[in-house]
Amino acid sequence: HSEREKPGDTPPPPVTTMSDGRSLVYLVTGGCGFLGRHLLGVTLEKEKRVCEIRLFDKVVDPRLTEQSTDGVQVTVLQGDITDYLSVREAVRGADVVFHSASLVDVWHKVSPAVIHAVNVTGTENVIQACVELGVQYLVYTSSMEVVGPNVKGDPFIRGNEETPYNIAHAMPYPRSKAEAERIVVRANGTEVSGGKTLHTCSLRPTGIYGEEHQLMKDFYDKSVQAGGRLILGVPKNTEHGRVYAGNVAWMHLLAARGLMEEPQTVGGQAYFCYDDSPYKSYEDFNLQFLSAFGFSQVHIPLVALWFLAVLNDVLRWVLRPVWQWAPLLNRYTLAVACTSFTVSSDKARRHFRYTPLFSWEECRARTQAWVDTFPGLGAKKDS
Repeated sequence: HSEREKPGDTPPPPVTTMSDGRSLVYLVTGGCGFLGRHLLGVTLEKEKRVCEIRLFDKVVDPRLTEQSTDGVQVTVLQGDITDYLSVREAVRGADVVFHSASLVDVWHKVSPAVIHAVNVTGTENVIQACVELGVQYLVYTSSMEVVGPNVKGDPFIRGNEETPYNIAHAMPYPRSKAEAERIVVRANGTEVSGGKTLHTCSLRPTGIYGEEHQLMKDFYDKSVQAGGRLILGVPKNTEHGRVYAGNVAWMHLLAARGLMEEPQTVGGQAYFCYDDSPYKSYEDFNLQFLSAFGFSQVHIPLVALWFLAVLNDVLRWVLRPVWQWAPLLNRYTLAVACTSFTVSSDKARRHFRYTPLFSWEECRARTQAWVDTFPGLGAKKDS
């Protein structure tokens, strides 16, 4: 892929000290979640002068503090991103904020008001705390869904940040992420306490995968519930850009470096985030890791899937007063699954020298090792 540089051109580890020579304090909102854990791991491996990594989350895992080293303190902070006071206390004393806390819902599991409160109001809280407490660097975890795919099926092939696209948000989640990204980008250049300047940027990962990826586990669970059958129907020519969580974490670290070293270039920008993972449909991509289970494949015509998605939407609406039913298949998720959407990370390479930290072979091996722990794998192999 074009965004790969030549061997040996991997950028040096990010600068991890302030101009006065002191070590940095990193805050990760949503730090106990899927991406937050990967960001913790990559930071501990690659950042040599960070003295503290704070993981702020509503649902915490105190065991993560056990990853502290002689030089780096891992601190777990329980709090709600919608509660400004708890956000402010988490931000106090931080040098860099990675705002990854987000409510992802494209299945109607939660109300639009809750999604807006977490994704938009929560982002406003983070920015306000940065301004009030004099924090200069904020990296926001956005999503490719601020652009697409749209429900009209318009493809986006090897697109970049300047590629024209008919953006049409049909769900509260992508609308909220787009609004939050606009807030973050507009905040760049804001004066913060102490007379300094806030520098911000936004990263738009494509479909993230890797160890502890809940959607891949859900794909497996649904197949088990279906009696060991994989229900497939997405057109074979559909392609999506998937990106390994470790490489998303690495881009966050490099973006923070860019904000510190070249704020006039990186500040106020949005960047697509992709690596060297193969372009495949979501179904085919997941099948790479689940093939060892020996699931049988049941192919359903696309028109039948569409009618099933419509039926699911109708049933969800009818049952809403008495039962919160949220099937994985609905008209929106089917449209996303069937619409090709692939991006380029060339802009991130140019602006802050991003190249993937993990090769596709490493990403595949790490993810497969986790998938191999799913229950029943040994029995399936033996059969």
